[in-house]
Amino acid sequence: MPQGNALPNASPSLSYWQRTTRSFAHLHANNTIPVPTSARYVVIGSGIAGALTAFELLEAGVNAEDVVILEAREAAGGASSRNAGHVRPDAFRGFTAYSKVHGAEQALKIIANERLVLQKVDEFITEHAAACDFHRTTTFDVCMTPDFAEYEAASFNAYKNAGGDVSHVKYYTGPEAQAKTNVPGAVAAYEWPAGSSHPAKLAQFLLSSVVSRGVRLFTFCPAIDIMRSSDAGPGLWDVNTARGTVMTEKVIHCTNAHAAFLLPLLDDYITPNRAQAHSLIPTAAFTGTNILQNTFSLRYSLHHFYSLIQRQADGTLILGVSRSNPTLSKETIDGRLSTDDSKYNEEIASDALSSFGGIFPDYGANGAMHGEGLDHAWTGIIAMTADSLPFVGEVEGFPGQFVCAGFNGHGMARIFTCAPGVAKLVLGKQWEETGLPECFQMSKERLGRLSSQAVPSVW
Repeated sequence: MPQGNALPNASPSLSYWQRTTRSFAHLHANNTIPVPTSARYVVIGSGIAGALTAFELLEAGVNAEDVVILEAREAAGGASSRNAGHVRPDAFRGFTAYSKVHGAEQALKIIANERLVLQKVDEFITEHAAACDFHRTTTFDVCMTPDFAEYEAASFNAYKNAGGDVSHVKYYTGPEAQAKTNVPGAVAAYEWPAGSSHPAKLAQFLLSSVVSRGVRLFTFCPAIDIMRSSDAGPGLWDVNTARGTVMTEKVIHCTNAHAAFLLPLLDDYITPNRAQAHSLIPTAAFTGTNILQNTFSLRYSLHHFYSLIQRQADGTLILGVSRSNPTLSKETIDGRLSTDDSKYNEEIASDALSSFGGIFPDYGANGAMHGEGLDHAWTGIIAMTADSLPFVGEVEGFPGQFVCAGFNGHGMARIFTCAPGVAKLVLGKQWEETGLPECFQMSKERLGRLSSQAVPSVW
C-alpha cells in the first residue's frame, strides 16, 4: 500500500496538549450514532484546518445545519493537537528553494503570506477572545554552525535583493548573538515577530464555536471512500463511513498527511512523516523571572535542528526535533519511514535532551530535582509535499471536491489564510479572491510539473 494511502492510526499516543484538554466537551462528539443521510457540505478532518474552514463557511452565511464534520479519531486528534506550539512565519529562509521551483515572484508571495498569517492569527484570537494561551513575541533562528550561518546569510540576501521586506528582521553575530539568545554556541542569529499557542485549545475553540451554532461533528468516524452518487443525479458525492453514508454537494478534504487515502492522485505528492516533540519541566535556570520570552529554531543545518518554546502560563518547555537528523537512525516499516504515532522514539528523546543541555548549559539537567526534566514525549504525523507547499482548491476531475492539506509541519504559518481561501472557493469565488499565492493552487498542471522535476526541500 502506498505510504499516504492509509487512515490515521486508531490508537495514537496523547500529546502534552491533549493531556491538558481531556475535559473538552466535544472530544467524543457523536461517536456512536449514525451519520445523517445528507448534508450540503462535508468537511473531513476536525483539526485547525477543518474547523476553521467550517467556521469561515458559517461566517459567509452558510446554514450551520448544512455542515457535517467527520473525524477519524477524537476531536482535533491529528497533527493540530500534536505540534510544537509555534506560530512562526518564515521570514526569508525558504525564498531560494521556492524560487527554484516557482520563480521569484511566487517565492516573494509565499513569504509575505506567512507574515500575514501571524497577523490573522493574532487578530482572530483577539477578536473572538479565544482562550488558547497565545503569546505574541519574537523568534530566533539560531545558526549553530558556520556552514548554516553562511546558508542563512545567502538566503537573507537573495530575498532582500529580490525586493523582499526585511525591515522586521534583526541580525546578530558572534558575542551579540550569544548574548541575545543565551546560547553560548550561537554563531549568528536572526530575530523576527512570531508567536506561540496551545494548539489543541485553539482547535477546540473553533470546534466549540461551530458546533454551538449547529454544525454536526462526528468523531471516531473516518470517511472510508467517496463515490459519485448513483441515486440523485450528477454533482453529488456519497461519503461512506462505517456508520452510514452522507450524500453531499461539496466535500472538503482537510486531512493533511492522510489526504491521499481519499484522493489517491496525491499519493506521489504528499508523504506522511512522523515528527516528535517533548515537554520538559524546567530547572531553576528557566523558572520565575528567567522564563524564556522568545521562541527558537536552533539549527545545525537545514534538516538538523531543534525547536523550542516556553509556555508563559506554566513554564513548561516544548522541545521539537527535526524530522531528518543525520546523527540518528531511521525507524522504518517495510522500508518506509515509520508513521506510527502510537509511541515515541527513545533514541530521539535522549538526543533531544542531550542536545538541549549542550545548547543551554545553564539548564543543568544533572542537578535536576525529582519532577524536573522530561515530562512527556509524543509523536504526530505531518504532511511533506513534493514542493514544500500546501495543496488548496478544487480537485480537477472531481467537481465539488476540494482540498486544504499538505502543510509540511508548518500549518500554523499557513492555515489561517488557506482555510479561509478554500472556503471562498467552495462558495464559488475565484482563486484571485482568496489572496493566496497562485503556487498553492491544486491543479493537474502543478502535479505534472512536480512529477518531472527535482524539487529542493525547504524544511
